[in-house]
Amino acid sequence: MRERYASGISDETAKNMVELLNANLANVIDLTLDGKQCHWNLQGTGFIGVHQLLDDTSDRILEVSDTIAERIVILGGQPNGLASRVVEESILDDYPTDITEVDQHVRELTSRYKNVAETLRKAIATAGDAGDEDTADLFTEASRIIDKDAWFIGANAPSK
Repeated sequence: MRERYASGISDETAKNMVELLNANLANVIDLTLDGKQCHWNLQGTGFIGVHQLLDDTSDRILEVSDTIAERIVILGGQPNGLASRVVEESILDDYPTDITEVDQHVRELTSRYKNVAETLRKAIATAGDAGDEDTADLFTEASRIIDKDAWFIGANAPSK
């Protein structure tokens, strides 16, 4: 591991948190790419509003990934956002390429946001139990951002 900039955390805890952060980094990067896939391919009623919204959500999730990567460095680790690692480690299945309608994309992307947020909430508990409250707080903020964007995106789905 590299030099650590966080004090008061054991080497073992730092190592474990780097692994946890990198796992979640893969999910967040994959979610970012799914959002862009949706952004580029949706069509139909409400297109422009959702298309513009996805620019905003992509910006926010990129900030989340940057914050996760920075925490990894602070803990003495190396962020691994390589495409090959994202493919191997992400909890998300490949985004469907056979859908085009706004409501199909909205439902698919909302589900993916919820899955990533759920994984982040599990990471909150893991980091807290390990005594790394700063990493737990990072995961809390990330899940809050992703939950809010799931709501923003999901609100565009027609009522059932």
